Amino acid sequence: MSVIADRLRGSDAGPRSAPSVGTLPELKADRVSGDAWDQIISAFDEVCQEQMFAFSAVRWPGVTCEPTVYWHNGQIVGGALIMVQPLPLRLAEMAVLKWAPMLADAERPDAEDIRAAMIEAVLAEYSARRRMMVSVLPAASTDEKHPAYLALRRRGFSRGSSLLFPNRYLVRLRLSDAEQRKSLNQKWRYHLNKADKAGLRFERVGADALGTFKQLYAAMTDRKQFPDHSAYETLDALMGVDEKLRPELFLVHLGEECVAGALIFKAGKRAVYLYGATNYRALPVRAGYFMHWHIIRWLRDNTTADWYDLGGTDGFLGLHQFKKGMVGEAGLIRPVPPVVNYADSRRALILGTFAFRARDALQHLRRHVDKVRSPKAQPDQPPYRPEVDFE
Repeated sequence: MSVIADRLRGSDAGPRSAPSVGTLPELKADRVSGDAWDQIISAFDEVCQEQMFAFSAVRWPGVTCEPTVYWHNGQIVGGALIMVQPLPLRLAEMAVLKWAPMLADAERPDAEDIRAAMIEAVLAEYSARRRMMVSVLPAASTDEKHPAYLALRRRGFSRGSSLLFPNRYLVRLRLSDAEQRKSLNQKWRYHLNKADKAGLRFERVGADALGTFKQLYAAMTDRKQFPDHSAYETLDALMGVDEKLRPELFLVHLGEECVAGALIFKAGKRAVYLYGATNYRALPVRAGYFMHWHIIRWLRDNTTADWYDLGGTDGFLGLHQFKKGMVGEAGLIRPVPPVVNYADSRRALILGTFAFRARDALQHLRRHVDKVRSPKAQPDQPPYRPEVDFE
């Protein structure tokens, strides 16, 4: 066991450099209820759907969510929804942070020091005191050097699993209409011009129109016959939260018929495309181009977001071309970094690492089963590594 642990914590882990307590801000940790947590993080710059209690409690019912906020000089400076996940046979537990810890103010001069101090607080509680492996999945960074990921590696976190299709497509929002159109890929702009002449109507609607979107989504999944591994089951919970965190629902009509719809997470500095659906009449009139163009404009004019995250592609070439064209010259395509893991306990590190390997093997098996069941709905690109080496 010790040989395996030495390898896990050896050359791949990089130099271990625990910072001196005096070099980082002194933070106070405060565990809060799920409802209080969602209210607090609604004002965070780095808030995201995966860090919402309302989302996580439905998406991962087998884990214990521990929402923790961090204070500095009497002010909340950040937080993390830490998911405590039991390992098989309940031999141990591990603490999982997805796209966390989050900063309340990402533009403060000491932002990365605050982030590092939150990591130290997490390690002190979960790795040192409770003897768990701590697993962190950083968000895709708009900085090509991925500072949050590299800071974790320097701290001694070992590199873990990578997403099969890690690229995320980020549209820059703070542009005028003319600047945004100029940024678009020429073919994307061509389709948008066609859509503008098709008589389509875009509208923002309330949660009472969710049934219309669900009908559209059900018809689309039935038509395309693809296995849905998204977090769609969380939709009702998401639409029941406070308005600040509630996704926005947009519909596109052709005449009296709804032909396209989308749900967008709009809080914080990065809006995110969550779910979209179209019917068979949407393609000829380019309703998807029309809808996303107006979503971009709405987000610019009605939120503080600087970026519109279109998500990934799951390996579909057509989706890659569509999103790349929308990102255009002004936007960015950035990969989600690999998971990183840390544990003071060798036993926790070994058990946690084997659990991740088992999960990865199960996901590969699931993809194979999906391919057999729905061969026409499978990716037309093989899994690939991001162009960024991260190291």
